[in-house]
Amino acid sequence: MMSALEWTQEFSKAVNRLTEASVEDYYNPYRAFQWPDEIKPASLWMSRELLSIHGTAVERDIPPERLVELSRWESVNLYSLIAHGIRELLIEVMRRIHTPGYEIPTPYFHHFIGEENEHMWFFAEFCLRYGGRIYPDRRMVFPAAERSPELNNFIVFSQILIFEQIGDFFNARMAADPGLPETVREVNRIHHRDESRHIAFGGQLVSALFNQVKAGHSADAVRDVAGYLRRYIDLIIQMLYSVDAYRDAGIASPSRFRATVLADPARQAVHDRITERTVSFYRRIGLFD
Repeated sequence: MMSALEWTQEFSKAVNRLTEASVEDYYNPYRAFQWPDEIKPASLWMSRELLSIHGTAVERDIPPERLVELSRWESVNLYSLIAHGIRELLIEVMRRIHTPGYEIPTPYFHHFIGEENEHMWFFAEFCLRYGGRIYPDRRMVFPAAERSPELNNFIVFSQILIFEQIGDFFNARMAADPGLPETVREVNRIHHRDESRHIAFGGQLVSALFNQVKAGHSADAVRDVAGYLRRYIDLIIQMLYSVDAYRDAGIASPSRFRATVLADPARQAVHDRITERTVSFYRRIGLFD
């Protein structure tokens, strides 16, 4: 575990600044949202350029009413992924709060835990109110590897940061899309506002943990972790293509449809845009080539 003396003064100042911002920006989500009885069924629920079929040959042939249905269920898929992901990241942060080595970030962990719990609630609430369900967690689990506590800590907080950055790519764009229903824009707007703090904190924390990893581990161990995190990024991208969403949207042979869309060459450029922020961060700290 990292001792308190190994956290930099810059990191400590960032924790204090973000903790104060969380206090100043606090809101009650249970009172903040005005949930309408329904969202207009003729409206897209996700920005068209964020749909999993965008840019593909399939998109050109899909009728408008099917596109609307797809946007509805892809939004339910995205918010289900976020709710499940928050649950898992909360478990990992709770394991570390008030433990030796985490004295400096612990004050912010309290705000992080509270805010993420509220995010999980309002995304789940959206899914249940307007989709009638939360999609099951279908993530694959990578085989466990024997790694040092320092490597495991770096991986855990990297996964949290990666998950948040990719989710925020969608949140920021949908919050700013005037073509979406106001309820959709609002849940994305509020999440994006809070996630800006979480991502700033995560970047500082992951950078500090990586400095510890570099100082105490071989180049081979660092390359192994880099490969693991690249696979994790790919996994998150894969989860955006949901058989459940395709089935609920009324698409025939949803598994075959998923394979077709994923294989379309146009999607690689989209994946690169979604992950650009994350890949740039890990290149900047020296993990990715």
